[in-house]
Amino acid sequence: MNEHLIDRAKVLIEALPYIQRFKNAIVVIKYGGHAMVDETLKKNFALDVILLKYVGINPIVIHGGGPQISELLKNLSIQSEFVDGMRVTDQKTMDVVEMVLVGKVNKEIVALINQNGGQSVGLSGKDGHLITAEKLKYIKNKGDNQPPEIIDMGMVGQITAIDNRILLSLMEGQFIPVIAPVGAGEKGETYNINADLVAGHIASSLKARKLILLTDTEGLLDKAGRLISTLKKNEIQPYINDGTIKGGMLPKITCCAEALESGVKKAHIIDGRKEHAILLEIFTKGGIGTEIIH
Repeated sequence: MNEHLIDRAKVLIEALPYIQRFKNAIVVIKYGGHAMVDETLKKNFALDVILLKYVGINPIVIHGGGPQISELLKNLSIQSEFVDGMRVTDQKTMDVVEMVLVGKVNKEIVALINQNGGQSVGLSGKDGHLITAEKLKYIKNKGDNQPPEIIDMGMVGQITAIDNRILLSLMEGQFIPVIAPVGAGEKGETYNINADLVAGHIASSLKARKLILLTDTEGLLDKAGRLISTLKKNEIQPYINDGTIKGGMLPKITCCAEALESGVKKAHIIDGRKEHAILLEIFTKGGIGTEIIH
Protein backbone atom coordinates (compact mmCIF):
# COMPACT_ATOMS: atom_id res chain seq x y z
CA MET A 1 0.00 0.00 0.00
CA ASN A 2 2.76 2.42 0.96
CA GLU A 3 4.70 1.64 -2.23
CA HIS A 4 1.63 2.48 -4.28
CA LEU A 5 1.29 5.83 -2.50
CA ILE A 6 5.00 6.55 -2.93
CA ASP A 7 4.67 5.88 -6.68
CA ARG A 8 1.87 8.43 -6.81
CA ALA A 9 4.03 10.97 -5.00
CA LYS A 10 6.89 10.34 -7.46
CA VAL A 11 4.58 11.06 -10.40
CA LEU A 12 3.65 14.40 -8.86
CA ILE A 13 7.30 15.29 -8.19
CA GLU A 14 8.27 14.36 -11.76
CA ALA A 15 5.57 16.71 -13.05
CA LEU A 16 6.73 19.62 -10.86
CA PRO A 17 9.41 21.04 -13.24
CA TYR A 18 6.87 21.13 -16.08
CA ILE A 19 4.24 22.77 -13.88
CA GLN A 20 6.82 25.43 -12.99
CA ARG A 21 7.95 25.83 -16.60
CA PHE A 22 4.47 26.33 -18.02
CA LYS A 23 2.94 28.43 -15.25
CA ASN A 24 0.86 31.24 -16.83
CA ALA A 25 1.52 29.83 -20.32
CA ILE A 26 -1.28 29.72 -22.91
CA VAL A 27 -1.93 26.30 -24.41
CA VAL A 28 -4.34 26.12 -27.37
CA ILE A 29 -5.92 22.68 -27.86
CA LYS A 30 -7.83 21.49 -30.92
CA TYR A 31 -10.27 18.87 -29.60
CA GLY A 32 -11.62 16.39 -32.13
CA GLY A 33 -11.78 12.83 -33.37
CA HIS A 34 -12.39 9.79 -31.15
CA ALA A 35 -11.66 11.82 -27.99
CA MET A 36 -14.97 13.66 -28.60
CA VAL A 37 -17.00 10.43 -28.97
CA ASP A 38 -15.77 7.93 -26.38
CA GLU A 39 -17.40 8.67 -23.00
CA THR A 40 -14.31 7.83 -20.92
CA LEU A 41 -12.04 9.94 -23.14
CA LYS A 42 -14.53 12.83 -23.01
CA LYS A 43 -14.45 12.89 -19.22
CA ASN A 44 -10.66 12.50 -19.16
CA PHE A 45 -10.32 15.45 -21.54
CA ALA A 46 -12.44 17.62 -19.25
CA LEU A 47 -10.37 16.59 -16.22
CA ASP A 48 -7.12 17.27 -18.11
CA VAL A 49 -8.00 20.87 -19.00
CA ILE A 50 -9.34 21.50 -15.48
CA LEU A 51 -6.04 20.28 -14.03
CA LEU A 52 -4.08 22.53 -16.40
CA LYS A 53 -6.08 25.52 -15.18
CA TYR A 54 -5.62 24.60 -11.50
CA VAL A 55 -1.81 24.43 -11.84
CA GLY A 56 -1.65 27.87 -13.45
CA ILE A 57 -1.72 27.03 -17.18
CA ASN A 58 -4.28 28.71 -19.45
CA PRO A 59 -5.95 26.19 -21.78
CA ILE A 60 -8.12 27.33 -24.69
CA VAL A 61 -10.19 24.65 -26.43
CA ILE A 62 -11.29 24.73 -30.08
CA HIS A 63 -13.51 21.82 -31.08
CA GLY A 64 -14.70 20.15 -34.24
CA GLY A 65 -17.96 18.29 -34.77
CA GLY A 66 -17.96 16.73 -38.25
CA PRO A 67 -19.58 13.38 -37.31
CA GLN A 68 -22.32 15.09 -35.31
CA ILE A 69 -23.04 17.45 -38.22
CA SER A 70 -23.15 14.55 -40.70
CA GLU A 71 -25.57 12.65 -38.48
CA LEU A 72 -28.07 15.50 -38.23
CA LEU A 73 -27.81 16.31 -41.96
CA LYS A 74 -28.58 12.66 -42.69
CA ASN A 75 -31.57 12.71 -40.34
CA LEU A 76 -32.83 15.84 -42.14
CA SER A 77 -32.23 14.21 -45.57
CA ILE A 78 -29.74 16.94 -46.55
CA GLN A 79 -27.02 15.62 -48.84
CA SER A 80 -23.38 16.47 -48.06
CA GLU A 81 -20.71 16.95 -50.69
CA PHE A 82 -17.00 16.99 -49.86
CA VAL A 83 -14.07 18.42 -51.79
CA ASP A 84 -10.61 17.41 -50.53
CA GLY A 85 -12.08 16.65 -47.10
CA MET A 86 -13.96 19.96 -46.84
CA ARG A 87 -17.76 20.04 -46.61
CA VAL A 88 -19.42 22.16 -49.29
CA THR A 89 -21.70 24.36 -47.18
CA ASP A 90 -24.81 25.91 -48.70
CA GLN A 91 -27.09 28.08 -46.55
CA LYS A 92 -29.29 25.18 -45.40
CA THR A 93 -26.20 23.17 -44.42
CA MET A 94 -24.68 26.22 -42.71
CA ASP A 95 -27.76 26.52 -40.49
CA VAL A 96 -27.28 22.89 -39.39
CA VAL A 97 -23.51 23.34 -38.91
CA GLU A 98 -24.04 26.34 -36.64
CA MET A 99 -26.84 24.63 -34.73
CA VAL A 100 -24.72 21.53 -34.04
CA LEU A 101 -21.37 23.23 -33.34
CA VAL A 102 -22.60 26.19 -31.29
CA GLY A 103 -25.86 24.92 -29.83
CA LYS A 104 -25.03 21.29 -29.10
CA VAL A 105 -21.37 20.23 -29.18
CA ASN A 106 -20.01 23.42 -27.63
CA LYS A 107 -22.49 23.39 -24.77
CA GLU A 108 -21.88 19.69 -24.07
CA ILE A 109 -18.14 20.31 -23.67
CA VAL A 110 -18.72 23.34 -21.46
CA ALA A 111 -21.19 21.40 -19.29
CA LEU A 112 -18.75 18.49 -18.91
CA ILE A 113 -15.95 20.80 -17.76
CA ASN A 114 -18.25 22.62 -15.35
CA GLN A 115 -19.74 19.39 -13.95
CA ASN A 116 -16.26 18.16 -13.08
CA GLY A 117 -15.24 21.24 -11.13
CA GLY A 118 -13.94 23.60 -13.79
CA GLN A 119 -15.15 27.01 -14.91
CA SER A 120 -15.79 27.13 -18.64
CA VAL A 121 -17.51 29.49 -21.05
CA GLY A 122 -18.64 28.54 -24.56
CA LEU A 123 -18.14 30.85 -27.53
CA SER A 124 -18.41 30.86 -31.27
CA GLY A 125 -16.15 32.97 -33.44
CA LYS A 126 -19.06 35.39 -33.82
CA ASP A 127 -18.88 36.38 -30.14
CA GLY A 128 -16.91 39.53 -29.33
CA HIS A 129 -15.68 39.81 -32.96
CA LEU A 130 -13.43 36.86 -32.13
CA ILE A 131 -13.17 35.51 -35.71
CA THR A 132 -13.73 37.62 -38.81
CA ALA A 133 -13.82 35.60 -42.01
CA GLU A 134 -14.50 35.78 -45.73
CA LYS A 135 -15.63 33.27 -48.31
CA LEU A 136 -12.93 30.71 -49.07
CA LYS A 137 -11.57 31.00 -52.59
CA TYR A 138 -10.76 27.37 -53.31
CA ILE A 139 -8.72 26.53 -56.38
CA LYS A 140 -8.20 22.83 -57.16
CA ASN A 141 -5.12 21.99 -59.19
CA LYS A 142 -6.08 19.20 -61.64
CA GLY A 143 -2.54 18.50 -62.94
CA ASP A 144 -1.64 17.02 -66.34
CA ASN A 145 -1.35 20.52 -67.79
CA GLN A 146 -5.06 21.13 -67.19
CA PRO A 147 -6.18 24.56 -66.00
CA PRO A 148 -6.99 24.78 -62.26
CA GLU A 149 -10.65 24.58 -61.26
CA ILE A 150 -12.26 27.26 -59.10
CA ILE A 151 -14.72 25.51 -56.77
CA ASP A 152 -17.56 27.26 -54.96
CA MET A 153 -17.44 25.87 -51.40
CA GLY A 154 -20.48 27.88 -50.32
CA MET A 155 -20.26 29.25 -46.77
CA VAL A 156 -16.84 27.76 -46.02
CA GLY A 157 -14.70 30.58 -44.68
CA GLN A 158 -11.09 31.63 -44.39
CA ILE A 159 -9.97 33.74 -41.45
CA THR A 160 -9.11 37.39 -42.07
CA ALA A 161 -8.76 38.61 -38.46
CA ILE A 162 -8.73 37.44 -34.84
CA ASP A 163 -9.76 39.76 -32.00
CA ASN A 164 -8.61 37.94 -28.85
CA ARG A 165 -9.75 40.50 -26.25
CA ILE A 166 -12.66 38.31 -25.13
CA LEU A 167 -10.26 35.38 -24.60
CA LEU A 168 -7.88 37.50 -22.53
CA SER A 169 -10.79 38.68 -20.37
CA LEU A 170 -12.04 35.13 -19.80
CA MET A 171 -8.58 33.79 -18.93
CA GLU A 172 -8.05 36.68 -16.51
CA GLY A 173 -11.34 35.66 -14.87
CA GLN A 174 -10.02 32.08 -14.54
CA PHE A 175 -12.43 30.69 -17.14
CA ILE A 176 -11.58 28.05 -19.75
CA PRO A 177 -12.79 29.29 -23.18
CA VAL A 178 -14.33 26.63 -25.46
CA ILE A 179 -14.69 27.84 -29.04
CA ALA A 180 -16.88 26.58 -31.90
CA PRO A 181 -15.17 27.13 -35.30
CA VAL A 182 -17.74 29.47 -36.80
CA GLY A 183 -16.84 33.00 -37.94
CA ALA A 184 -18.64 36.14 -39.10
CA GLY A 185 -18.18 38.04 -42.34
CA GLU A 186 -17.99 41.81 -42.68
CA LYS A 187 -21.74 41.93 -43.36
CA GLY A 188 -22.65 39.53 -40.55
CA GLU A 189 -22.83 36.39 -42.69
CA THR A 190 -21.83 33.11 -40.99
CA TYR A 191 -18.94 30.95 -42.17
CA ASN A 192 -17.97 27.35 -41.42
CA ILE A 193 -14.19 27.22 -40.74
CA ASN A 194 -11.82 24.29 -40.33
CA ALA A 195 -11.19 23.81 -36.59
CA ASP A 196 -7.44 23.16 -37.07
CA LEU A 197 -7.12 26.52 -38.83
CA VAL A 198 -9.06 28.28 -36.09
CA ALA A 199 -6.78 26.73 -33.44
CA GLY A 200 -3.68 27.77 -35.36
CA HIS A 201 -4.85 31.36 -35.86
CA ILE A 202 -5.91 31.77 -32.23
CA ALA A 203 -2.61 30.30 -31.00
CA SER A 204 -0.76 32.73 -33.28
CA SER A 205 -2.77 35.75 -32.14
CA LEU A 206 -1.95 34.97 -28.49
CA LYS A 207 1.68 33.86 -29.12
CA ALA A 208 0.72 30.66 -27.30
CA ARG A 209 3.40 28.52 -25.67
CA LYS A 210 1.92 25.39 -27.25
CA LEU A 211 -0.55 24.44 -29.96
CA ILE A 212 -1.83 20.87 -29.52
CA LEU A 213 -3.94 19.08 -32.14
CA LEU A 214 -5.72 15.92 -30.96
CA THR A 215 -6.07 13.37 -33.76
CA ASP A 216 -6.92 9.71 -34.28
CA THR A 217 -3.33 8.78 -35.16
CA GLU A 218 -0.11 8.48 -33.15
CA GLY A 219 1.27 11.52 -34.93
CA LEU A 220 3.24 11.82 -38.17
CA LEU A 221 4.47 8.40 -39.33
CA ASP A 222 7.37 7.74 -41.69
CA LYS A 223 7.15 5.45 -44.74
CA ALA A 224 7.80 2.41 -42.51
CA GLY A 225 4.96 3.37 -40.17
CA ARG A 226 7.24 4.56 -37.35
CA LEU A 227 6.41 7.67 -35.35
CA ILE A 228 8.42 10.80 -36.17
CA SER A 229 8.65 12.25 -32.66
CA THR A 230 10.30 15.55 -33.63
CA LEU A 231 9.79 17.39 -36.92
CA LYS A 232 11.81 20.51 -37.73
CA LYS A 233 10.19 23.17 -39.86
CA ASN A 234 12.82 22.84 -42.59
CA GLU A 235 12.02 19.10 -42.90
CA ILE A 236 8.35 19.66 -43.74
CA GLN A 237 8.68 20.38 -47.48
CA PRO A 238 10.93 17.36 -48.20
CA TYR A 239 8.43 15.13 -46.38
CA ILE A 240 5.60 16.62 -48.46
CA ASN A 241 7.60 16.06 -51.65
CA ASP A 242 8.26 12.38 -50.87
CA GLY A 243 4.65 11.70 -49.81
CA THR A 244 5.30 11.17 -46.08
CA ILE A 245 3.06 14.13 -45.27
CA LYS A 246 -0.18 13.68 -47.21
CA GLY A 247 -3.95 13.52 -46.95
CA GLY A 248 -5.49 14.79 -43.72
CA MET A 249 -2.06 15.22 -42.12
CA LEU A 250 -1.02 17.87 -44.67
CA PRO A 251 -3.33 20.70 -43.46
CA LYS A 252 -2.50 19.86 -39.82
CA ILE A 253 1.25 20.10 -40.38
CA THR A 254 0.80 23.25 -42.48
CA CYS A 255 -1.33 24.80 -39.73
CA CYS A 256 1.38 23.99 -37.15
CA ALA A 257 4.14 25.43 -39.35
CA GLU A 258 2.22 28.68 -39.85
CA ALA A 259 1.64 28.96 -36.10
CA LEU A 260 5.38 28.59 -35.45
CA GLU A 261 6.05 31.34 -38.00
CA SER A 262 3.68 33.61 -36.07
CA GLY A 263 5.32 33.22 -32.67
CA VAL A 264 3.93 29.98 -31.20
CA LYS A 265 6.79 28.20 -29.40
CA LYS A 266 5.93 24.56 -30.19
CA ALA A 267 3.17 22.66 -31.96
CA HIS A 268 2.16 19.06 -31.30
CA ILE A 269 0.05 16.47 -33.10
CA ILE A 270 -0.92 13.81 -30.56
CA ASP A 271 -3.13 10.74 -30.32
CA GLY A 272 -6.40 11.74 -28.66
CA ARG A 273 -7.34 8.07 -28.29
CA LYS A 274 -4.83 7.76 -25.45
CA GLU A 275 -6.17 8.46 -21.97
CA HIS A 276 -4.89 11.78 -20.56
CA ALA A 277 -2.96 12.47 -23.79
CA ILE A 278 -2.66 16.19 -23.00
CA LEU A 279 -1.11 15.58 -19.58
CA LEU A 280 1.31 13.04 -21.04
CA GLU A 281 2.41 15.60 -23.62
CA ILE A 282 2.88 18.52 -21.26
CA PHE A 283 4.06 16.89 -18.02
CA THR A 284 6.43 14.13 -19.19
CA LYS A 285 9.97 14.37 -20.54
CA GLY A 286 9.44 12.55 -23.83
CA GLY A 287 5.88 13.65 -24.45
CA ILE A 288 3.84 11.76 -27.03
CA GLY A 289 3.04 12.19 -30.70
CA THR A 290 4.93 14.51 -33.07
CA GLU A 291 6.28 17.88 -31.98
CA ILE A 292 6.92 20.47 -34.68
CA ILE A 293 9.70 22.92 -33.81
CA HIS A 294 11.73 25.69 -35.45
